Parts: sequence; structure tokens; C-alpha cells
Amino acid sequence: MSSATAEAAPSPTGFGTVAVVAHRRKTLGGGLDALRTELLGAGVEDLLWYEVPKSRKAPKKVRKALKKDADLVFVWGGDGMVQRCADTLAGSGTPMAILPAGTANLFAANLGIPEDLPEAVRIGLHGRRRTLDLGRLNGEHFAVMAGAGFDGDLIRDADRDLKGRFGRLAYMWTGLRHVRGDLVGTRITVDGTTWFDGDASCVLFGNVGTITGGIPAFDDARPDNGCLEVGVSTADGAVDWARTLSRMAAGRSEESPFLRITRGRKIKVRFAAPRTYELDGGARGEVTALKVRVMPGALTLACPDPDR
Repeated sequence: MSSATAEAAPSPTGFGTVAVVAHRRKTLGGGLDALRTELLGAGVEDLLWYEVPKSRKAPKKVRKALKKDADLVFVWGGDGMVQRCADTLAGSGTPMAILPAGTANLFAANLGIPEDLPEAVRIGLHGRRRTLDLGRLNGEHFAVMAGAGFDGDLIRDADRDLKGRFGRLAYMWTGLRHVRGDLVGTRITVDGTTWFDGDASCVLFGNVGTITGGIPAFDDARPDNGCLEVGVSTADGAVDWARTLSRMAAGRSEESPFLRITRGRKIKVRFAAPRTYELDGGARGEVTALKVRVMPGALTLACPDPDR
């Protein structure tokens, strides 16, 4: 049986305890007041409500919700908020529902969850439950992607002020600043075998196809196949990156002479010099080694029905 097999959706009057963990600075539709109205109007009677000023404060609230036996956790925010909450919910079996109120909302977009408050609430309450894979990098889960090198530098410098004012354009702006990023000696081992050993500008790990900046990097990625996509770029300079990104945008990543892609379950990376790494659009710091693995079926998520 596929790990994406749907379970029965909750009945209209039997939601149990529903928790909302919200990034109060993010907006969607009529805002958080409208969300509360939607939930109450849908018949939710036992509601736990938590608001946080920053995504890194969300895990504590998710743990509170789990201690109070929440049957469903709505997450209001962008990919960073989703990542923090998914990291805490991983392995719990408690379903998560996404209310995509962020800048990119890549995880929601990859799964067909719209930036429409009433419909996102309906999916959360009545949609099918899918068990999806997560990646785990240096002890922390990610839902969309992780990366190091050019990608990590780009995310780090698309700071909150710039990202807040310009949204997706922030990634393009910082990309132009880092397009001349240095190549660094990189060794990548996939499932126990050395797969790449040479100079690289970027290493990526994908759980879904479309990644940072809306780029379709991994054409065949699926979040329920028990594997992660692994990509390494040797692009160096504006011309190389322009050629690489144009192939990726056209859905022909495998045709780029500066990009290699494979698939695996356990990946180890060694860098000759420290590289900034990121998870789901959140920069973490500099490292010289990465340990990445897939966590099959780690997250239960409310998703749209296939016929919709």
C-alpha cells in the first residue's frame, strides 16, 4: 500500500481538539480573526490558540498542543514556520494542516494547498490525510529542501527586511550578488558510495520538485517515495548560472552540464571550507560536514482530495 493512501476524513461534527499555531506577523485572507471565525463556523468547538512573533518559537507551542492531545494542528505562516512545526510533529502521528500565509509557501504549493483561507481551512478539516516523508539534516527535519553553498548564502542574505518588502524578488536580488560564489572542494557519499568528488558551488537536497524562488529543480521528486533528491552544481559565474537556471526553469535540469542529480536515502557531504547551509528557506550557519537522510512517512498532512 502506498504511503500516500488516504485515511478517512473527520466527520463534520467530530473534529476533536483543534490547535492553531500562528506566526502573528503573517497574513492570509482576512487575517487571524477571520481564521477563528472560519473554524467556529465550521463547527470546531474545542480550539487551542497559540500565536508567536517568530517561527523559532513555534515548536514550544506545538509541544503544548500535543500535551493537550490536539487531534489536528493548523500552522499559519510560511515555509519557515511549517518547517519548525513539522520538525516537532515528526513521528507523532498528529496531522498538520497548512494555512499558507508566508512569502513563498513552497510546501503548500507543491501539494496543491491554495493561498485561500476558506479553502485551506476546509482542506485542513475535511481533506485526506497523507503520510509524507521528511528530510533530516544534522538532526533537524525539513519538508521542502535543504542546501549549502550558493543556496545557503542566498537564503542567509535575503534577510527578513528585504524579504518582507520585496518577497520573491529578494531571492533574485541576492542571487545576483552571489552568482560569483566560490567553488569549494566537495565530496558527496550517497548510500555508502562516493557519488561526487570535486569542486562545487552548491549542494541541494529536495523532498519536492519546486524549491527556493519557485525554481523547478527536481523534475521527478515525490514527498512519499522514501527517498530524497540530491543535486550538485559546478556552475561558476553569471553565464554558467544563467544556463543552469534556464534549464531548470524549463524542467530539463538533467540536461545542464553544470548540474548532476541523483536520489538516495542517506547522504554525507564534506566541504574543504565552511559553507552556509539552510533548511526550507531558513539559514542555519556554516559547516564543513552534512549528514542527511530521509525519514519515510514522518509527517501526516491534510491535503486536497485528488479530484479537486
